[in-house]
Amino acid sequence: MKALHRQALTRAIQFSLLVSMPGIVAAQDAPQATPSGQATTLDTVTVTGTRIKRSEAEGRLPVQTLTRDDIERTGLNSIGDIVQELTGSGSALNTKFNSSGNFGFSPNGDGVGAGSSQVDLRHLGAKRVLVLVDGMRWVNESSASGVAAAVDLNTIPLALVERIEVLEDGASSLYGSDAIAGVVNIITRRNFDGGQVQVNYGEYGEGDGDTYGVDFAWGMDTDRSNLFLSLSYVKQEEVSSSDRPISSVPIQGGSSRIPGGRFAFTDPDGNSYDLTTVPTLNNPTYTPGLPDCDSGVARTDGFRCFDFDRDAFNYAPYNLLVTPSERTGVFGQYRFHINDQLSVYAKALFNRRESTNRAAPEPIDLGPGAGTDFGLNVVIPANQPFNPFGFDLIGGTDGNIGTIRRRPIEGGPRIFEQQVDTTYFAAGAEGFFTAADRDFYWDVNGAYSKNEADQTNRGSYNSRNIAIALGDPAVCAATPGCTPLDIFGFNTITPAMLGWISPLFKDRSEQELTQFTANLSGDLFAGWAGDIEFATGYEYREYKGSYNPDPQTVRGEYNGVPSLPTSGKYDVNEVYAELNVPLFALADGTEKLELSLAGRYSDYSTFGGEFTPKYGLRWQVAKDLLLRASYAEGFRAPSIGELYGSQSRFDALLVDPCLVPPGAPAGSTAPLACPGVPAGARQNDPQISVLTGGNPALEPETANSFSAGMVYSPSWAAETNWSDRLDFEVTFYRHDLSGAIQAIDAQTQLDLCASTQSPQYCTGITRLPSGEIDQFANFLINLGSIKTDGWDADVFWTMPETSIGRFKLSWQNTWVTRYEARGAAGQLQPQGPGIEVADTGIPEWTSNATIDWKYLNWTAAWTIRHLSEMEEACLAADPSLFCDSPTSNTLDDTTYNDLQVGYMINWLKGLQLTAGVNNVFDEDPPVCTSCSLNGYDASNYDIPGGRFWYLRADLKF
Repeated sequence: MKALHRQALTRAIQFSLLVSMPGIVAAQDAPQATPSGQATTLDTVTVTGTRIKRSEAEGRLPVQTLTRDDIERTGLNSIGDIVQELTGSGSALNTKFNSSGNFGFSPNGDGVGAGSSQVDLRHLGAKRVLVLVDGMRWVNESSASGVAAAVDLNTIPLALVERIEVLEDGASSLYGSDAIAGVVNIITRRNFDGGQVQVNYGEYGEGDGDTYGVDFAWGMDTDRSNLFLSLSYVKQEEVSSSDRPISSVPIQGGSSRIPGGRFAFTDPDGNSYDLTTVPTLNNPTYTPGLPDCDSGVARTDGFRCFDFDRDAFNYAPYNLLVTPSERTGVFGQYRFHINDQLSVYAKALFNRRESTNRAAPEPIDLGPGAGTDFGLNVVIPANQPFNPFGFDLIGGTDGNIGTIRRRPIEGGPRIFEQQVDTTYFAAGAEGFFTAADRDFYWDVNGAYSKNEADQTNRGSYNSRNIAIALGDPAVCAATPGCTPLDIFGFNTITPAMLGWISPLFKDRSEQELTQFTANLSGDLFAGWAGDIEFATGYEYREYKGSYNPDPQTVRGEYNGVPSLPTSGKYDVNEVYAELNVPLFALADGTEKLELSLAGRYSDYSTFGGEFTPKYGLRWQVAKDLLLRASYAEGFRAPSIGELYGSQSRFDALLVDPCLVPPGAPAGSTAPLACPGVPAGARQNDPQISVLTGGNPALEPETANSFSAGMVYSPSWAAETNWSDRLDFEVTFYRHDLSGAIQAIDAQTQLDLCASTQSPQYCTGITRLPSGEIDQFANFLINLGSIKTDGWDADVFWTMPETSIGRFKLSWQNTWVTRYEARGAAGQLQPQGPGIEVADTGIPEWTSNATIDWKYLNWTAAWTIRHLSEMEEACLAADPSLFCDSPTSNTLDDTTYNDLQVGYMINWLKGLQLTAGVNNVFDEDPPVCTSCSLNGYDASNYDIPGGRFWYLRADLKF
């Protein structure tokens, strides 16, 4: 094994040397232009992407830094929302997702952080991005719906942030698991002397979505100590889906679970019916012996034949475009310098997030496909007080119920209320010592963090209680609290009935992270071209996680898919080493070539050991040109939820190729003839419940990452009458991920099952006698591969002071040239550049351009955000209204304009007044017919009617 590692090291060094010669790779920390004859060097700082102090290592990697000014220019109040606007970001969860109800469980089986905000880099998923705070890992989120694998950035108050460093490169050799796509390192405010109060208010142009907040910061610096304290409060009001045309009607068509009920059954004479209540009838009468629905003869009683196009339920107005939340955070840190060579620190944080999600009234399903044993095996006897049919309705696989579906709007929408508490404590010491005339820097750190989430679910139903209330009246009468239930007709369910079938459901989850690190860095010895620098260290982490659903859910009584408690833990011990070796340098410093080497060995209690190396080159070709390249191997260990997560359900919008599509003319045939599906069988509901869950047999993901590029800061554009500084940066990136932990795309699995009938794809998909899907199991596996590559190209131009002020231009661009995901058997997944699928899209080109202006006490900024067009499969119920063709739709390219103006009043230490408008021209997102809710992709676009204005006052004293 050691020999193999040595061979790999040799090959990688040779490879890195070869590819760096053409030189293509970039970083945000560009070289400064200097007078002729001197080398362009980088400021000596410690940055994300290296553990070595005092070196020029930051030039090797593409690290983008968002300063406090950059953050405040956005007008946003969430770290997640801010980093999601970076051009290299992918689709990630945010508060524009109504993340409960039908969208309430992740297809990855690890739970969804309803009300949370995450970060995705390079479209590889939020769980493949490592989030650090001051270089230490942050605890994964808790959502009360599972044990998640990603960090909720809403657990970190924006008020404590000094800057955000984003490394868009693989970094497992330096930071361990999860750093496949990159690292987000949030640096907290430390050297702060005085006080600051910031008050802000904003709302959408439609007069809703009010957002307001107050931040207080205070700090004190002395010769031997630093103290910083902050208190923050942010409240965001909801925006209802009913208040925007695009989201007020489901583009894919409504639901077959309707307020008047759908009753498909076989009567005692063997006749089959599929009926619904005549509108406005509270107590419909049923006349036996009338012709069945296939006869085409209209019924003359209180029922009519169910027709999806006419009777489908519009669930969209009950949803939310922006989920309301309230966040309160307290943070403090203290650092004491014992002497010039030793300092100690301590820091603590508490953050509470209260958020709410809303979904349409929960449907009640009975008979085959009900999802619970109580619903499946229900029996509604003829003597049940409200049974209008005059005979027993019997569930089970051999009963006469085909399906009974009732949407009890009397109970109101489902409300999911979350309370998430985050606590964090850290302490450590750092210093340096001198040995052999060289300085060595060291630090030891310990931290404990915990997320606890409680969720209260109102408006859902107890399936056992429903079965009792619909069953034998004598049994109901003998059961304390039971009230017979009437589901036959409109507005038939009384408050007493609701009181019996609709209790509260309370779920809870938590995650804990305990960590300890020790690091040492310095100069080893002088080499032929300069000092050889090193860093080495040890890290220990212990993860614990659990999910405890309501006891009613554990007993299988929840009117949905039962879930069981989940819990697990594991620990990891790691050691790493990093070297920076100068290979060549001219005496005047105008040229320099450096090799960087890093490696980390990780020993996991769940699967064993893993070694991840990284190799890089940094070549200062001339005083104003820097080339660099890096190659890294990485891995991601399966999370607790992915390993042990119990079954959950999400309702996916799927097209069943074995069934006639909804709305197709009479006599139409299905695209494919499938065994067990009757000819002419119709798909009555585009929402199909998909079971997800963890898999204890999962192996770690592995990845290879490569980046190469240049930074060019021409001396001819430095300190001239038209330019103070001009930087050009270009980066090529490539990620090759193997054994990706995720479920195969549900639509892809269904299509492959229908076309091949292979057990590989059809196992877990079962159908009712009608042909409709009864169960759809879609569990986690180690998927085949994900391969992606692309380019970043940026321009930064600072202009000299003029009579009308000073201007700065920042223009950042990302092109995704390849994104290819394959299943375990090599089947191609639908994701790709320029494609929208499953509520996420990968634009081929994203671009952000900002012009800053400053004149005396005035400041202004104009930002343009652009996303190129994407294609999707047309899933609209009426393609002629929304799609380019019956099978495809184009999401047009979209450009947003943001404007901000500020004025500084010289009062105390300064009062900054700021006004801004995001999405000045009220650009609406393109209609997305394949998206689950609200008719647009909430991970890429601003909400419809999304012009957002805000005011901010910032006083320093």
